[in-house]
Amino acid sequence: MDTRYQNQIDPVSSGEMPIVDPDRLVDIEQKHRRVAEFLELHGYDALLLTKPGNFSWFTSGGNCARSGSHEPTAALFITPEARVVVTDSANSARLFDRELPGLGFQLKERAWYEPRHLLVQDLCRSRKVAADIETRGVEDISLHLRGMRLPLSLVECERLRELGRDVAHAVEATARSFSRGQTEAEVAGELAHRLIKHRIVPERLQVFADLQALRYPHWSYGNDRVERSCVIAAMGSRQGLHAGAARSICFGKAPDDVTDAHHRATLVQAAGMYFCRSDWELFEIWNRIVRIYEKYGETDAWLRAEQAEIVGYDACEVPIVPKSEFRLETRMPVYWHPSVGPAITGDTMLVSEDEFELLTPMSDWPKLRIEIKGTSVDRPAILCRD
Repeated sequence: MDTRYQNQIDPVSSGEMPIVDPDRLVDIEQKHRRVAEFLELHGYDALLLTKPGNFSWFTSGGNCARSGSHEPTAALFITPEARVVVTDSANSARLFDRELPGLGFQLKERAWYEPRHLLVQDLCRSRKVAADIETRGVEDISLHLRGMRLPLSLVECERLRELGRDVAHAVEATARSFSRGQTEAEVAGELAHRLIKHRIVPERLQVFADLQALRYPHWSYGNDRVERSCVIAAMGSRQGLHAGAARSICFGKAPDDVTDAHHRATLVQAAGMYFCRSDWELFEIWNRIVRIYEKYGETDAWLRAEQAEIVGYDACEVPIVPKSEFRLETRMPVYWHPSVGPAITGDTMLVSEDEFELLTPMSDWPKLRIEIKGTSVDRPAILCRD
């Protein structure tokens, strides 16, 4: 480092120095033990992790992506005895100062102009290496890694609770405050601003002006102006974890057809969340929500777009689809976002032993009370604004 600038970049107080999080360190140690057991059981010498989501998982919230993108700036090379960060000279300081302070990681570094994959190749040479990619010289174990990432640890669940509250608050605050006549893009900009203020990466933003959701279920945002109604949805990530929420508003009284569509979508969502029980296979839940669609004359509505997915260090860890035999466990988060006609409703929940835990709670928002098997479930209604 050029000594001419040393004084300017030295911390001026202890408050600028990152503090080692003991809970995070324990979480990393537990994951390292699980990886070591996996390597020994399957006869591997090391595990190579190259994807940002897997980096975040193993480091318990570390971020190796280059700012403003999903481009990785580092990889992890993990043996039973060591956890090594493989990176370049332009990124090593940030990673060890800001993302991995005092957490027991070692460094393998090359100059920024030298390809990182050459250093990775050197580490893998003459070793039997498992990896999260399919490439020459390693064995792809991506499916096994999903089993390690889920269910979430207790530390990760607490982070997801905080993330869910912040995502829901950002969506609701945007829905309450934007002005009639603004474009979808302008509304999305306000939403992104609120998320970024809380260090949440806006992974997916959707603003459906008027009946946009009826035309394009996967719409993001454009130059259409919001004149009568709007659905605002966001998927955000922080410390690698993902949570999503969606809310609906109308200017003036909501039209009957919009209200009816929203109510039906809410019935499906509430049922899906209610039946997300530990030890249930996904097809069991799917069969129940399809029956609700059929009961209310929306037999083919689920064909238009996804209904839900298990989330975590990916925005979709496991899709909820017909005939899936994936089995739920406690501490698995699910984002339910069914749609009926122009209506979409979305919230993230956590599978628990008994009733589900809502991770994206409503704050000063109108509610619909849904009865399922004698249990009352409060869900977001349409917010009617002047």
